[in-house]
Amino acid sequence: MRSSARFLLCGILLIFVPVCRAQERPYFVTYSDDMEEPDNLEVEVKSANGTPKYGNSFIGETLELEYGARAWWTTELYLSGQATSNDSIIFTGWRWENRFRPFPHQHFVNPVLYFEYEDVSLADRSFLEVTGHSSISDLRLSNDQARSEVEHSLELKLILSRDARGWNYSGNFIAEKALNESEPWEFGYAVGLSRPLALAASARECIFCRENFSSGVELYGGLGDLNSFGLKATSQYLGPALTFNLPRGPSMSFSPNFGLNANSMGVLYRFRVSYEFSQISSWFRRGR
Repeated sequence: MRSSARFLLCGILLIFVPVCRAQERPYFVTYSDDMEEPDNLEVEVKSANGTPKYGNSFIGETLELEYGARAWWTTELYLSGQATSNDSIIFTGWRWENRFRPFPHQHFVNPVLYFEYEDVSLADRSFLEVTGHSSISDLRLSNDQARSEVEHSLELKLILSRDARGWNYSGNFIAEKALNESEPWEFGYAVGLSRPLALAASARECIFCRENFSSGVELYGGLGDLNSFGLKATSQYLGPALTFNLPRGPSMSFSPNFGLNANSMGVLYRFRVSYEFSQISSWFRRGR
């Protein structure tokens, strides 16, 4: 049923007009300095599927609605849920993200400032980031146990990104603070490297041309907290990724993420499909 719903969503997205081809980078956790075009709306469905050691298999689903409020400001709403085998299907929470680009022009390194409010439970399986001393033991809790612990938190990121000779280099430093608990600031990171398979467009239009594909790799994990900063007792993941930007259609990405220590899952499979709608305010003006 989950697979059918995902394909149905893809079909619905293909019907709408006007559209704008989404040139997605292959990152699942790392942010680059890319911002949403003003008045464009990107709809994205992101999945994380894994089986923790001594735990039940799960699939975490996140719906993302990203809107270009200004050329320097992108805002986004996340809605997340998950299904665990031998357990249940639950809604795990929501996030409101805002990204601000302080400098309008390209520089040697391009910074972006990120602010996010989170209202998510411990049962969340979206893996949008990893911070603090996140443990594989959290993934073994039943949904009833984990959903009762809801965290209201503020998340900050410093995003640094650079494009050079077709390559993109991006790095994120993450700081997160639970607002409803007396816990210290928690930290994490994500770094990514990516490149299109071809920089120049082919002479004829085609679907499976090399320029429609981007490949990359990203590394991410926790950095402990204010009382215990570092890699000790943290989760760390590394994974290659591939994105297919379908001409005049959606973008699809896939990445297997491999746990690098005993505190991480063995493999986390990630899938994403996104579609961008251009100038959505014009839809309402035409209806008047």
